[in-house]
Amino acid sequence: MIRNFIVFILLIVTGVSTALHAQIVKFEDDNKMNADSVRREYDNGPYFTLYKDNYFVGGTTLGSKITRYNSDVKFQISISQRLTKSSLPFNTYLFLFYNQKVFWNVFEKSMPVRDFNFNPGIGLSKLLIVKDRIVGKASVLIEHESNGRDSLNSRSWNKVSFCGSFFISPQFMIHAKYWIPIIDGENNRDILKYSGIYQNGIQVMSRNKKLGFAVTLIKRSGWNFNFNTVVELNYHMSNKANQYLFLQYYNGYGESLLDYKQYHSRLRFGIVIKPKWFSEY
Repeated sequence: MIRNFIVFILLIVTGVSTALHAQIVKFEDDNKMNADSVRREYDNGPYFTLYKDNYFVGGTTLGSKITRYNSDVKFQISISQRLTKSSLPFNTYLFLFYNQKVFWNVFEKSMPVRDFNFNPGIGLSKLLIVKDRIVGKASVLIEHESNGRDSLNSRSWNKVSFCGSFFISPQFMIHAKYWIPIIDGENNRDILKYSGIYQNGIQVMSRNKKLGFAVTLIKRSGWNFNFNTVVELNYHMSNKANQYLFLQYYNGYGESLLDYKQYHSRLRFGIVIKPKWFSEY
């Protein structure tokens, strides 16, 4: 049942990403648009798209003996639905988003799913256009995150997030996200000490768009130099599709809600499907 569900979701995401790729090639190749034309082209694109990276990766813990208990599969499904065109005040637009991250102990007997992390929300975004080119995006988000469990295993919190992505060049992007937490989960009152208070990072891509590299640093609360670190490498397998070979390394706390207090150093490998416009973080 779980395997069929995963295959079904991956087929949907693949179809959406391929359609998105086909519809915006014209935009990327057109060098004569003014700012209004840029917004119009974006508004005429698909309303239902990918949001964050969608990936399916498996791996194990570094620095210790590999066992069925410290190895797993992790996958993320992330989509968004635009509710308006960029016709709201200041040329902003409203959208809904949904992220789901799953940690699956496939190597254990009966292959239990260890934790589901649900992250729905609503956002208001503005494209940043300079000299008739999109150079970034700024957003305000209201988001909820929980693992859908009850009793002692319940974890949940809410955030009002302020985030932005900015292209320094066509191959180099920086991003940042700061949030005001509203912690309603009784069992995770100290979550800021582990899951962080803000994050920032970079994304670099080769000129031929074959190879990509990204680093995200998530600052945990406190005055110490304490970060959760995510390092990612991706390789574009085909120019006709939007699938990449994907290597992800996570070091720190807060990777999943259930065991947010536990330190992890895990390297995983698999496939990622990336949004064509912006990879959200």
